[in-house]
Amino acid sequence: MCRRFLRKACCPSGTSSDEATKERGHRCRAGECCPSGTSDDEGSAATENVIAERENRHVAQAAQAAMKRENRRQLPTFLHVDMDAFFASVEILERPELASQPVVVGGTGGRGVVASCNYEARRYGIRSAMPSVRAKALCPHAIFLPGRYQDYEKFSGLMYEILLSYTPLVEQVSIDEAFLDVAGARSLFGEPREIAWAIRRRIQEELKLDACVGAATTKHLAKLASEAAKPSAERHAVAAGTGVFVVDAADAIEFLHALPVRALWGVGRVTAEKLERMGVTTVKQLANAPLPALVATLGVRTANHLRDLAWNRDEREVETVREAKSIGHEQTFSHDLHEHGELHERMVRLADAVATRMRRSGKAGRTINIKVRFGDFQTITRALTLPEATASASVLASAGKEILNAVDVRPGVRLIGLSMSNLVELISLEQLSLEGRADEEDKLDTTIDEIKKRYGPASVVPALLVKDGKAQVLRQGERQWGP
Repeated sequence: MCRRFLRKACCPSGTSSDEATKERGHRCRAGECCPSGTSDDEGSAATENVIAERENRHVAQAAQAAMKRENRRQLPTFLHVDMDAFFASVEILERPELASQPVVVGGTGGRGVVASCNYEARRYGIRSAMPSVRAKALCPHAIFLPGRYQDYEKFSGLMYEILLSYTPLVEQVSIDEAFLDVAGARSLFGEPREIAWAIRRRIQEELKLDACVGAATTKHLAKLASEAAKPSAERHAVAAGTGVFVVDAADAIEFLHALPVRALWGVGRVTAEKLERMGVTTVKQLANAPLPALVATLGVRTANHLRDLAWNRDEREVETVREAKSIGHEQTFSHDLHEHGELHERMVRLADAVATRMRRSGKAGRTINIKVRFGDFQTITRALTLPEATASASVLASAGKEILNAVDVRPGVRLIGLSMSNLVELISLEQLSLEGRADEEDKLDTTIDEIKKRYGPASVVPALLVKDGKAQVLRQGERQWGP
């Protein structure tokens, strides 16, 4: 390495290797090349020392960074903010007379599901994702509302503005929850506990809504802490929650090990049943269970993942940008559809909505995915990968109908969904024009988007979607909980 360095430094360009070697030795002896008249060997040693010093600095910097991370993990600088009964709370904000009544947001028909409910409704055993029919049976006098997704999005945006005023390290998990890393915000806003309370107060004061905030040394523990901060609904009354719950590093294992194993991320009904057959019902039992037994029951990946969580080992950082892996819509019908013609119309509506969202997000996709759920809840999926990426509604609709035609729909279809994956950045019309690749369809899509942006999503739609003079547009969030 040092000889190559010296050859670059002192050999005339164009000389042969032998000439260069001879010339280098002569000039080094003359003191023209090496520092202070040093010999070739001494110059080589000096170069090696410089390289070693650089390597030592890099090692020291890496060690300092690791120490900072370790020190930070001794403080509960990860926050999880979760809006409390979000959809139902927004509805009650608009209709205060409902505050003391059980309120349920979701599908109001026979095939709907509960999206959200307030704590008055939870007193009767109603929970999210429960069939609406079951919820009505539990509480016949509950107020059922179909929901207004655009209003929820508005309040969600306001919530995220508040969070971003404390730190740029905000990870949106869903419309009503987020993770924050406040390690760098302490000098401005105080310790994590103070920041958590400040966020909760601002949301209450500015949005008139409640949020629960958990603070801990890891993301997964912060989410469990926010759950501990929530109110609890008993049959006779609603018990107020703390609003903020902080788990310090010294208390992390004790807090974790007291929880039921179902509280951990990744433990659903099936996994919980497998663990229960092993006699594992608490996080403490999971943490102390023999790893080979867990691997035999759950598989290597799940066993190691859950064991890490049980000991609060979670290396994930807050991700400020989460790339969408797919963009899609689905629709549940009020009654089963048995004809391809009926389903083709719905497919056009889905394709129009998906393509519009893709172009708005600056994305195109190569793989079209179709989901079909039959009346007996049997669900199938089909996919088709296109030669090149697209964000065209007509291409999506045509390919979707082609896939659907290969499915026997005579038993009756309850739901269909369309999504695009293998996403790439959408090339703009200007770029396509510069490259000479813009066609009439690209220009049409751009024009349609401009019109919709100015006059609303129902201003331009495929003719097939106009019924009785009204455009049948599928908006994001519409009927996602069933009819």
